[in-house]
Amino acid sequence: MAESAPAVESAQSRGGRRRERTRAALVKAAQQLIAEHRTAVAVLEITQLADVGMGSFYNHFESKEQLFEAAVVDALEAHGALMDELTRDLDDPAQVFAQSFRMTGRLHRLSPELSKVLLARGPSLITSDHGLAPRALRDLRRGNETGRFTIADPELALVIAGGAILALGHLLHSEPGRDEGEATDLVVRDLIRMFGLSAEEAGDVCSRALPDIDALRAAITDH
Repeated sequence: MAESAPAVESAQSRGGRRRERTRAALVKAAQQLIAEHRTAVAVLEITQLADVGMGSFYNHFESKEQLFEAAVVDALEAHGALMDELTRDLDDPAQVFAQSFRMTGRLHRLSPELSKVLLARGPSLITSDHGLAPRALRDLRRGNETGRFTIADPELALVIAGGAILALGHLLHSEPGRDEGEATDLVVRDLIRMFGLSAEEAGDVCSRALPDIDALRAAITDH
């Protein structure tokens, strides 16, 4: 007797979920290795860390280099999507830019493993097509269009901001006693003053309440 359509669909659905879990486990293992600066490892070590079979690896990736690239893109997109979610109700591009930067600075402490994955890529993140870089460039351009910013070259402004957030991350990891919120807000305040806001406006933007930190932590943990 032929298997019913619902039963076939259910089996396909279960198989799809298993494949998604396997891929997610491999990506998570790769992100851990990147954070630990241990990318010169054998595929076997990656699969053991992910607790999946060797054959499962090649069902998803052609090489470990492809996996590591996917792991970085996954981290970048998760970060960018989270910032989009946390700023979706804001109309002022200066506040959108500042809030994304302020939350990203705090993420260096809230999610040190994710932070280290991002920092491991260094300057290449600033011109990446994924994650926060294209979103920050969007906000800088919108700031110019609305008159909130007076930036001669948004791409150069992005380089300055990107270099600042990377350097801030390294500083926060090397100085665990430093207050990440205070440090981040000081940096972004000076950046948006450079981009055209007055000292009073910059102080106001950087003193506004941020989204709930516990909710942010939960979102990172779920990822």
